[in-house]
Amino acid sequence: MKTYSKYSLWAMLAALLFSACEPIEDRMDMGGAITAEQLDVTATPIVVDGKNSNRVALDNRSPVLSSWDYGSGVTQRKTDTVLMVATGQQEIIFTGRNANGTEITKTLPVQIDELTYDVPLEWGYLTGGSERTWVWDDSQPAVWGNGGYLGSSKPEWWMLSVAQIDEQAPGEGEGAEMVFSLRGARLTKVKANGQTETGGFSFDMTQITLAENGDVWARGKLTTRGVTVLCGKSPDEGNIPVYEYDILVVNDNQLILSYAPPGANPWDAAYFWVFRAED
Repeated sequence: MKTYSKYSLWAMLAALLFSACEPIEDRMDMGGAITAEQLDVTATPIVVDGKNSNRVALDNRSPVLSSWDYGSGVTQRKTDTVLMVATGQQEIIFTGRNANGTEITKTLPVQIDELTYDVPLEWGYLTGGSERTWVWDDSQPAVWGNGGYLGSSKPEWWMLSVAQIDEQAPGEGEGAEMVFSLRGARLTKVKANGQTETGGFSFDMTQITLAENGDVWARGKLTTRGVTVLCGKSPDEGNIPVYEYDILVVNDNQLILSYAPPGANPWDAAYFWVFRAED
C-alpha cells in the first residue's frame, strides 16, 4: 500500500486549491458584440393558397436577445409566429441586445397580401390600418359628462359641449386631438397648443359588460398606458387620471367610452366620452 508523507499531502492539497481558484473567464468566452449588418434574423409570411397571409414566422439565429415590434404588439421570443393586422407593405422592427448590453436594430419589410386569419376589426377602426386621428364629436350636444352606469350610453346628467371642455382640462377641448397609431400600438394626445403626450394602448373585446336586462352595454375594454384620452379623468375620485375605459361604441366613425369607479352599482355615476374620426 502506497503511503505519503505529510509534506506530500500538503503539496497535493495546495495544487488542488490553486487549480480550483484559477480564473474561468477564458473558458467562458461569450463572443464579441455583433453589428446590425451581422444579424441573422428573418420575418417570413406564411403562404396560404399562393398568397402571403397575415401570419408571419419570426426567427432569430443570432447570439443576441430578441425583441420584435410587429406593429400591433411586441414579442421577446427567439422564434415566434405573430398576427399582422393590415395588408400591404408592412415593417417588423427587430431589436437585439448583445452580451455587453449594446442594442442593434434591423427593419424587416414584409408583404401581406390578405387577412387570411381573423383580425379584430377594432384595429382597423382605431388606426385606419396605419394611424387615425380622433376628435370630440362636435355633432353631438354633449361630448363629456356623466350618466348612469350600465344604463346610459352617453352623457345624460352633467353634460358638457366641446366648448366647455377647457374648463375641465385646459387645452384638451376645441382643437385638441388623439392619434391612434398601429406602429407600436401608440396613442398620442395633441393639445390645442400643439403640446403632445405619447403612450400606448391596447384593447380586449372579450371583456363584454351586460346591462341589468342582459343586453350588451359595453363591447370591450380600452386600456391606455402613459397617457389618457382627452379629458381623461374621474371627477368623483379627485380628478385622478383614467387609463381603462369601457368601449360602448367603436366603428369607422364614432368612439364612445365610459368609466365608473371600482365597485359602482347600476345607475351610479359613470363618465362618458364621445369622439369621432376626423375626416
